[in-house]
Amino acid sequence: MPPTLSAISPSQGPTTGGTTVTLTGTGLTGSTSVRFDKAPVSFTVNSATQITAVTPADSAGAVPVTVISPSGTSNAVTFTYVAAAVPVVTAVAPNNGPASGGTSVTITGTGFTGATAVRFADLPATSFTVNSATQITAVTPSGSPGGATVTVTTPAGTSVVSAASYFFYIASPVLTDASPAQGPTSGGTVVTLTGSSLLNASAVRFGVTNATSFTVVSSTQITATAPPGTGSTQITVITPGGTSNPLPFAYVPAPTLTGLAPVSGPTSAGTVVTLTGTNLATATKVTFGATLAAFTVISDTQITATAPAGAAGPVSVSVTTAAGPTAGLIYTRVAAPGI
Repeated sequence: MPPTLSAISPSQGPTTGGTTVTLTGTGLTGSTSVRFDKAPVSFTVNSATQITAVTPADSAGAVPVTVISPSGTSNAVTFTYVAAAVPVVTAVAPNNGPASGGTSVTITGTGFTGATAVRFADLPATSFTVNSATQITAVTPSGSPGGATVTVTTPAGTSVVSAASYFFYIASPVLTDASPAQGPTSGGTVVTLTGSSLLNASAVRFGVTNATSFTVVSSTQITATAPPGTGSTQITVITPGGTSNPLPFAYVPAPTLTGLAPVSGPTSAGTVVTLTGTNLATATKVTFGATLAAFTVISDTQITATAPAGAAGPVSVSVTTAAGPTAGLIYTRVAAPGI
């Protein structure tokens, strides 16, 4: 007796073909051909009651499916070809990321089954996965700053560009200057960062530590307050476009002043006083009371300063460095003896 067919599952598929169907029935052992209408297809006889086959491409509509064996041709079951819909992209999330690429995005829409390509402008996605007929995950390639159209291609065609199908590449932030480039280990230094593409910064970091606070002034300037730290570190800015190049920042320990020699002199200017202490290398000023003095940094522990003129009596001498001022030591001006 010829084979008999009782069911085909699934009973419909796209006109592009490629659907794997299961035929069930009886007497299927030894089958020599499976035909969709008159077209033979590849198939596998799983048992006397089951065959799997792959549909060929065909035009939309119903076709008879039969199995042929040495004992004859089976009855027909119906498979319906459905015209595949062109894919439609309705959302891309996130819809922005660095121009360097590497952003994982979720594309939602319809008609994604069998997708063969995902493109960002003219560039193929680094990789993509079809999760379902309505969702694809893709990794962005590198691109130029600005908007890039996102399209999905299937055997049915390529999606049409719409306002919802854009991904925006953001230029990487660039730093060109940090001023001042040093401050006390206690933190608190307000640093002005200049560069480009600094808008929408989400973090400013001193090494691995976030700035105490920061303000985006413009696309070319940020002010940031240094957190506490030690030694040398690197400042970076993070935006949706990625992480900037680093700029150096040095933490300077607080200075101390331990000695003056001599500790007194005339009320007139000109006495050279040797100041000793620690962490004096970054000295920016030496003051006698409220008066600035000319000075020379000899080493991290020694400065020579020329005492300015002033009234007779004691005056506090202090050194200010990038880490702040020292406590004062007393220098005494002595009036010349009268005649």
